[in-house]
Amino acid sequence: MDSKHQRVKLNDGHFMPVLGFGTYAPAEVPKDTALEATKLAIEVGFRHVDCAHIYNNEEQVGLAIRSKIADGTVKREDIFYTSKLWCNSHRPELVRPALERSLKNLQLDYVDLYLIHFPVSLKEDIGIITWKKSPKHNS
Repeated sequence: MDSKHQRVKLNDGHFMPVLGFGTYAPAEVPKDTALEATKLAIEVGFRHVDCAHIYNNEEQVGLAIRSKIADGTVKREDIFYTSKLWCNSHRPELVRPALERSLKNLQLDYVDLYLIHFPVSLKEDIGIITWKKSPKHNS
């Protein structure tokens, strides 16, 4: 895979690889599988790694990335890392702590893209609307 040519330019000038390696696995899959699979993905050329706190494998994914940096396979700037904000942290005062928790788990200094995992909150009583359908499209 030639990752230098399979990417899109974002509006801030950075590039994002169009093909990403997703790290979700069901709970019955051993966590060390995420470590080995992510290392292998980087070895074969994946440069976009997608993970999330809710996947419960950030530590293993972070270790895989750091180990491939340490062995010289990649530099941190070669990896485009995407993480996601889970539905219980949509309130503005909860966003930064959620991101910082992920960074601590990963033992990385930054993520390249932080998405809202699912555009509704888990609790109805918090009064936050993450996404709202436009009134003109009510059909």
